[in-house]
Amino acid sequence: MKKLKQFYLKYHHAVPLIIYGIVYMSWFHHLENMTGRKYTIIHMAIDDRIPFCEFFIVPYFLWFAYIAWIVLYLFFKNKNDYYKSCTFLFTGMTVFLLVSTFFPNIQHLRPVTMPRDNIFTDLVSFLYRIDTSTNLWPSIHVYNSLGVYFAVMHNDRLGSSRKIKTCSFIMSMLIILSTVFLKQHSMFDVLTAFIMAAIVYTIVYRFDVIMSFKHIWVTNRQKKSRNYVNVKYR
Repeated sequence: MKKLKQFYLKYHHAVPLIIYGIVYMSWFHHLENMTGRKYTIIHMAIDDRIPFCEFFIVPYFLWFAYIAWIVLYLFFKNKNDYYKSCTFLFTGMTVFLLVSTFFPNIQHLRPVTMPRDNIFTDLVSFLYRIDTSTNLWPSIHVYNSLGVYFAVMHNDRLGSSRKIKTCSFIMSMLIILSTVFLKQHSMFDVLTAFIMAAIVYTIVYRFDVIMSFKHIWVTNRQKKSRNYVNVKYR
């Protein structure tokens, strides 16, 4: 029992991540399986000028490992940065769910038939089968990729390594480009994801709301503790 308590105290900050993961996946699955909804078509003229390129499926799928890497790294190495990163990611993902709930959207950019036959187009076809062309705005692939880059830049250890910063920047850009070259997103999804990321970045990293709330919480606890001691020994 003692070891279990010690384990919980050491890793209790995983609880919000687990709870949010369950809520997000359940909500998203519900949206993807809803029928009879009226969708707004998302499209920009520039979308028609961007060619389809199946090779971008590689960075697109690497996105999942990319997100997991930064979350797990910060989980074990820096709790404050972990909370900031999760706050950034969860905020954008929640906005995405709300938009998808109250403003159902769809795009018709995907090629009807694959222009080539290779392993990469097979992977794109697989992606199209498991991920519908609905509820794509704003792009979470773009938003979370920016979130990982911000987390790297603001972490003392990762941000001090030029190689890691460069690799993170390149990976983020490749993932962002993959969303439009795979015809998975409209440029509108990408641009609005950048705008949302800029707003949330200002709140989380510039205003540092996490540390502000933590300071207020700790201060209040200290005041309550002092008041309790004063009352007890009067």
